[in-house]
Amino acid sequence: MGNAIRLGTEGLAKVKDPVIGVFAPGDFRVDADSRKRTQNIVKMTADMLAGAVTLVDGKRVKVVYSDILIDGEKQADQVARQFESAGVNILVGVPDTWSFPQPTMISFIQQFPKDTPLNLTCGNSGPKPGVVYVHACSGAISQYGRLVHINVGSWPDTGMHPQMTPATAKALVDWCFAAVTYKRLAGRRVTVFGHDSMGMETALAHVIATRNTFGLEIARLDMKLLADMLVKKAYNAGELKELKGWLEGLAGKRIELKTDLQKAQYEQSLAMYLIVRDLMDDMNAVGGGFMSQLEWGSDPRGVPMPVADIMESLFNSTFDHRGKKTPIPFATEADMQGLLTMLFCTDLAGGTPPLFMDFRKVWEPWEIKALAKKLKIKLTGKTEWEKKGFVDGDNSGSAAFDWAAKPGASIKEIMSKVSFPLADPGYFPGGGNSATFVSPGGIEGIAARMAYSASSNIFSMIWDQAKTVDLPAKLSNAVCNTSNVTWPHTFVMPKYATMGEYKQFAPANHFHMNWGLEPARLEYWMDLANVLSVAPWQNRPKFIEGVDRPTPLLYLLNGGEKTTKLALAKR
Repeated sequence: MGNAIRLGTEGLAKVKDPVIGVFAPGDFRVDADSRKRTQNIVKMTADMLAGAVTLVDGKRVKVVYSDILIDGEKQADQVARQFESAGVNILVGVPDTWSFPQPTMISFIQQFPKDTPLNLTCGNSGPKPGVVYVHACSGAISQYGRLVHINVGSWPDTGMHPQMTPATAKALVDWCFAAVTYKRLAGRRVTVFGHDSMGMETALAHVIATRNTFGLEIARLDMKLLADMLVKKAYNAGELKELKGWLEGLAGKRIELKTDLQKAQYEQSLAMYLIVRDLMDDMNAVGGGFMSQLEWGSDPRGVPMPVADIMESLFNSTFDHRGKKTPIPFATEADMQGLLTMLFCTDLAGGTPPLFMDFRKVWEPWEIKALAKKLKIKLTGKTEWEKKGFVDGDNSGSAAFDWAAKPGASIKEIMSKVSFPLADPGYFPGGGNSATFVSPGGIEGIAARMAYSASSNIFSMIWDQAKTVDLPAKLSNAVCNTSNVTWPHTFVMPKYATMGEYKQFAPANHFHMNWGLEPARLEYWMDLANVLSVAPWQNRPKFIEGVDRPTPLLYLLNGGEKTTKLALAKR
């Protein structure tokens, strides 16, 4: 009888984080200095990435490298064993000399799962051309159906310690953020309370498709559990007092409370945050959602409960009563596709706070001018939003408090701009408090929304670069009062979409935004996750050099990006 090995739990990591492995193929025929130069490039690249690529919580991603040059099959096996023992699941190759793809690169990468992200970055050098090797490998790998991203950048042709240019480094860092997002969230889970809110198919939890596409699990809990835990007071009473004191110290009289019942409902809404936070922590959840309507707070046939607005905003914010924290993307109305959008974009942006909004009212130029004229507000006709228009994004929940001020603002400054009026009793007879603010202009990022199609079994991301805009105070107030003045408002202006396009092509009643997110990162991630990129704006060029990622050869060989992704989705 054999002796099996019992595994313990000592020293186990809570979760498995991505690990980037940097390597280089070599050519045994080249001189010693060229080989040493290649090894130096490997270390230079690994050190650069170790200082630039972070997880959503700000922790630096683990980066390892091998100075064994992969000259052939033997070295391919050696480096593969090194990377396996280090937990590498993201591959970055930086060749600087010519070699032969099959005995080097292909022999190496075939020892990793086919969905392992692979990037080949090189200088555009002539002496011993690594760029020629990269093109040979890209062709070989793409022909047998594997995705590879290449980054033909620049570093000096000569010298033992060349440094890649900032543009080369940025392209590689953007790709690494996409790869880290893809690998970090695979195998993780989100916690969603309730089912699809109000029967809205655009928010359905496509459990199997989400599992197969992203490796992400949707753990579904009934809202009754939360109701029961509120009744049982399954939270730390001392911490609730601390949270209440913290919020009241920052907002004071801007928390509207008129009766003892309203004060009790307000405390219940704060207790919800503590309960759900602890439940999600127990499950190692990376995101969440809460159905609320109709059963929780709106259906008079039951016992309506307080709104979850403060809870949802706290999850999405970069702080709470304990200080700075990592945003936990959290969707109001259990909007699963909204949650996915915020989850991926928050990771890709390095942990910037997500914004959950209704795609509420599209203000076309003629309409905003008519309102201004009615209010006797003189416009210049020169501001960008007057010419282009904007969307009033607002929703009763999930708006991160951070969006009340510009990036970098202190917690005190942010919260000085947030008020907590009583929830609209028509929508929410269970009471509680909403949160409201108007986002400042000048915040830039990407506004996006994920969608799913059963016909093709593929997810899409509808997106555009966007920024927030400021309106004159009187006009801003009128716009807010056109919809729900007691909810957060962010005036979003897309960069390329016209208002006609924007309002016709919206895939759902919600959309989302993260600041600091740029197109290339999103596009790289959509490639790795096989998500369709939908940016059908007539004014946007198909490819903007220095902004978009270059199209992978795999797509060019198979009829284009959309054709290839649709075919891959059917496998």
